[in-house]
Amino acid sequence: MSEKLITASLVVYQNSKEDIKKVIDSFLGYKFYSILFVVDNSADDSLKELCNDSKVEYIFNNKNVGFGAAHNIAFQRAFQLNSEYHILLNPDVYFKPETIIGLFEKAESDSSIGLLTPKIVYPNGDTQHLCKLIPTPKDLILRRFIPSQKIKKQLENRYELRFFSYQKEAEIPILSGCFMMIRTAVLKKINGFDERFFMYLEDVDLCRRIGKLSKLVYYPKVETVHNYEKGSYKNKKLLMYHIKSAIKYFNKWGWIFDRERTLINKKTLLNLNYKK
Repeated sequence: MSEKLITASLVVYQNSKEDIKKVIDSFLGYKFYSILFVVDNSADDSLKELCNDSKVEYIFNNKNVGFGAAHNIAFQRAFQLNSEYHILLNPDVYFKPETIIGLFEKAESDSSIGLLTPKIVYPNGDTQHLCKLIPTPKDLILRRFIPSQKIKKQLENRYELRFFSYQKEAEIPILSGCFMMIRTAVLKKINGFDERFFMYLEDVDLCRRIGKLSKLVYYPKVETVHNYEKGSYKNKKLLMYHIKSAIKYFNKWGWIFDRERTLINKKTLLNLNYKK
């Protein structure tokens, strides 16, 4: 392995110590040149005791500044350190060192790649369908609220690319923010997350802006376990965050008329041999 610096950021907010320790230990399993920034939006710094390794830097905000804004703090540190790649980590993931190594080697083999994600699985090993098209209002609204399971499955089959073999490497327009490896130079060019998104859709917006500069690749030769909670399906407050972010997203990119979305989605479906 090269001694190129890989940085990572983990944004936490009143998470369980057990979950956060699992993420930190996963990252520390990667023994090469690397630094993890744990950015804490909690009201107290009780999670600081978990950050006792020299490769972990703890940043306490003392307030919830939002998911994207907290990651942006870590991005600035990554820029200062001139890291080669930066990894976004969710508080509910864990993985083996081979995941980082595999993504690093793939990125090194193709300089046109700006963002990579591994295969994401549930703790029982089942695949999570987190490769997606660029969303339309219909994709977000009908999937969430329509009572017809038949129509919902049809929408998910297309939008979440469920027809596609998640065993194959592919260029995908929207990849999951639960685990992303991004070329730091690309991250710097787009100036990180748009902080107008407090929570939700910030990763969709990030993917779209990175997609203007480089390729986004789903790389299933390595994987990450994700305890996917779908919080906005269970918590009304989180649902409101989701709705507000969706409104901001479509106000920014277009509700009905979004030519770029239409072209990219059409190309993606064609490349993946989608059949209705």
